[in-house]
Amino acid sequence: MKSDYKIAALVPMRHHSARVPMKNYRPLAGKPLYQHIIETLLQVPEIAVVAVDTDSPIVAEGLRANFPKVRVIERPAHLTADTVPMNEILIYDTSQVEADFYLQTHSTNPLLRPETVSRAVRTFLEKYPAFDSLFSVTRVQTRFWDALARPVNHNPAILLRTQDLPPLFEENSCLYLFNRQTLEQHRTRIGERPYMFEIDKTEAQDIDEESDFLIADLLLSDRLKK
Repeated sequence: MKSDYKIAALVPMRHHSARVPMKNYRPLAGKPLYQHIIETLLQVPEIAVVAVDTDSPIVAEGLRANFPKVRVIERPAHLTADTVPMNEILIYDTSQVEADFYLQTHSTNPLLRPETVSRAVRTFLEKYPAFDSLFSVTRVQTRFWDALARPVNHNPAILLRTQDLPPLFEENSCLYLFNRQTLEQHRTRIGERPYMFEIDKTEAQDIDEESDFLIADLLLSDRLKK
């Protein structure tokens, strides 16, 4: 494994949030939400640079005041609409920050631990180029049905314990690792030969709804007490 790859962490942060108002800079466990992931990434030794793509003056000002090592990428106006795919934003960001590989995560994953991020990077570099990208998943073992009431991963006539069911894996949006070539060729951060990196359900908690914010606040506050 080559040890001198440059890894850049990219964190997109929009100012506007429809379902959870002011989400990215709303206080969670004593500090603005976005600060949790920044502090996590800055503790990962494999990451050479942390860059935040944002159209939020609140986030940008807070980063410059509290995290001078973090690079702020001002998102161009043509990429600020809700309908712009994340992959197009990443193509722009990778043109602004030079690196061998890019690690993308979100401010909405505040429970992600530095050691987990570090382990993901090491795992990917050990397996590259057999695997051209990595994305994080959560193992799910429960009974799934499709929209036509057909069983997906179980036989209703054989009631296996849920822990004995064939697992399915949910893309949890915590981590993506890729290079610019893969991103440009396929217009996606997940390549043709991706590696699925498992993360525990609690650590992978994502904030998408108001209830998610409350749960994350409780979990993180409890972790900090311990």
